Amino acid sequence: MVTQLFKYREMLLVVIIAVLLAAFSARSPGFARAGNLANIFNDTSILIILALGQMTVILTKSIDLSVAANVAFTGMAIGMLNAGYPQLPLILIILVAIGIGAVLGAINGLFVWKLNIPSIVVTLGTLTIYRGMAFVLSGGTWVNAHQMTEPFLQTPRQLVLGLPVLGWTAIIVMALMYLVISRTFLGRAIYASGGNPTAAVYAGIDVGRTRFFAFVISGTLAGLCAYLWVSRYAVAYVDIAAGFELDTVAACVIGGISTLGGIGSVAGAVLGALFLGVIKNALPVINISPFAQMAISGSVIIAAVIFNARQERRRGRIILRDRGASEQIEVTA
Repeated sequence: MVTQLFKYREMLLVVIIAVLLAAFSARSPGFARAGNLANIFNDTSILIILALGQMTVILTKSIDLSVAANVAFTGMAIGMLNAGYPQLPLILIILVAIGIGAVLGAINGLFVWKLNIPSIVVTLGTLTIYRGMAFVLSGGTWVNAHQMTEPFLQTPRQLVLGLPVLGWTAIIVMALMYLVISRTFLGRAIYASGGNPTAAVYAGIDVGRTRFFAFVISGTLAGLCAYLWVSRYAVAYVDIAAGFELDTVAACVIGGISTLGGIGSVAGAVLGALFLGVIKNALPVINISPFAQMAISGSVIIAAVIFNARQERRRGRIILRDRGASEQIEVTA
């Protein structure tokens, strides 16, 4: 029974995270207290949301390297909007952020869908473009806390049942993404498009359009995170979330999302992000240098990739594979 449970990446990650918490608590008493765990979850909330968007794209056998640049441009845009028009209601600013993020994601999706350009090429280009747009928009200046309104800054910090709104936002996004991925036609199309594109086409699924919607989802979540990032850190600048796109990919890989598409789960992406969150919060506490932290994080990612490559027994949700195999047997017979 125990061996069967550990075949699943999610269960293995839960155990590893628990072991890490126990080990770090032995070195730093109080690390595993409820209050500190809530803080770790809150600190990791933005990464969780972005990782869920990245997961959606990776499941379709694509990748979004522009996600952090999307956060930077959108964050700069809404920071300047709030500073320039403080009378605008917060909900409108959040909707603008989500809309801008969705449009930037849609641009990526259109290039991948209509022009059939590899996603890594498209998003590597838009990564630079979106960062450049943020610089052009702001002229290289910063939007600081004293220029922003109190509701804009304080809303994600409001405590609800002991957890900030930022953390609750991540929980809501997790629930919504679970429903989309596991309970909708789009979710099934996303798995099919990455797991077996040929079978997906025969099943009537438009693979290109599905990838387009995956990029829109990723961009939408990036737009939401743009507001959360700027309000949490009380500053908007060109280099917001620099390098964070690699963290989202790392969270997905650690969580068992296959870079070949079609395999992975919402729980895996969330646990992968939490694993990184625990590591990044714990290493400074036990006086590990920043350079050693980077080496440790890189080693973990490589180990996760090797583990994924060897974990062939768990094939994930590749739609129509079993049905196709059974039909082939019938034809042979």
